[in-house]
Amino acid sequence: MGLGYIYNGKRSLLGVGFTLGSIALAYVELNLQKHDTTLWDIMFSSVFVINTCYAIDGYKEAQEINK
Repeated sequence: MGLGYIYNGKRSLLGVGFTLGSIALAYVELNLQKHDTTLWDIMFSSVFVINTCYAIDGYKEAQEINK
């Protein structure tokens, strides 16, 4: 999460925030998996959807930059 924003250079600070947040989220996600698999499934699905949205936004931004 966030590396595309850093790569594009247009919203780098936002990308750094997303990247740091995703590292913390991965830590929580891995620890949650050990305690409650139902919650982990919900969290995994949610993160997948959010990451897909970030990827689409980053792709569109790159397309605009490269015009």
